[in-house]
Amino acid sequence: MLNHEKKAFWKFFSTYFGSVAILILASGFFYFQEQKKTMIEKEHFSMIEYVRQVKMKQTPSSPEHIKHEVVQIEIENFNMNNFEIQDTKFLKYMPFSWEGGYILVTKDKIHYEETIFQIKIYIISIQVLLLALFATLSYFLSVRALRPMQEAITKLDNFSKDMIHDLNTPITSILLNMKLLDSNAAFKNNKPLERIKRSVEDIGELHSNLTVLLQEETMKIQKENLFEIIKEVVSTHKKIYRDISFDIRDSDYYAKVNRDAFKQVIVNIISNACKYNKQGGFIKIYTKDRVLYIEDSGVGIQKPQNIFERSYKEHTSGHGIGLDIVKRLCDAMEIEIHAASTLGVGTTISLNFKD
Repeated sequence: MLNHEKKAFWKFFSTYFGSVAILILASGFFYFQEQKKTMIEKEHFSMIEYVRQVKMKQTPSSPEHIKHEVVQIEIENFNMNNFEIQDTKFLKYMPFSWEGGYILVTKDKIHYEETIFQIKIYIISIQVLLLALFATLSYFLSVRALRPMQEAITKLDNFSKDMIHDLNTPITSILLNMKLLDSNAAFKNNKPLERIKRSVEDIGELHSNLTVLLQEETMKIQKENLFEIIKEVVSTHKKIYRDISFDIRDSDYYAKVNRDAFKQVIVNIISNACKYNKQGGFIKIYTKDRVLYIEDSGVGIQKPQNIFERSYKEHTSGHGIGLDIVKRLCDAMEIEIHAASTLGVGTTISLNFKD
């Protein structure tokens, strides 16, 4: 099951099962309260019945748990329904005779507590069985609810993969022909050709992003030396952006990533750092406390908290999806990515790895 399918599954499952679980637990609670109330009423009635038997000089049915004594006291506003629940026993006063006095009846709570415990066990057992039953039903209902979405996503994924695969040949052909034209002296400083070249490069970059993104859910994660990948990316950008100095301050840093996805993340971040840098600017790449930093001396970002949102961009160039793809790939590799920026000073991207 893919990541987005897992999220949808748990949403369906938690909705189905959560609703039923709340109902089952609430029903069990109220049933227990009702049983407890009934038990107390039975204990109260048993003490009244005990006094009746004593007054009629009959042998009480359970003398081992209940006792009585005659007390000569005055009770103001005496109520026949008096009944007191203490920590270990029940208390009740009943009139002794017309001459006065009261019978004080005490009854141990042992039998009551044993019965209450049995009721609790019974209710909990029923609840566990019901929860297990409805958890199973919720699972199968969630799986069935996901099937239409899975079918639609599979069709869309297959279409996207086929389309991107088919685009690879014409894009490669255009790039090769652009290089041939670029090497022809007759086309030097040709502005329309330069615009076409930049557009083709943007299409190529977008194609690379989408190709890696389609592997988001199935990518394999393994331990890699990140600076080997970073140096590979930097070596390419050095040839394109000759006026920018690259400062790589570390040589080894291992973390669990997908090599292709992480490379695309670095490509997108460094490409942006180069495009929006100052003349003669710098890009520093270093680690501190197991966090990878990519710092540039660029123009800065007005709203760094928004740059990972789809279609958000602060410049006329670009498509606004490159950093959204970066965020999605980082999420797939469980990398926390943050941006901090100051206008006119530069931007720092930080990558915090889980391991």
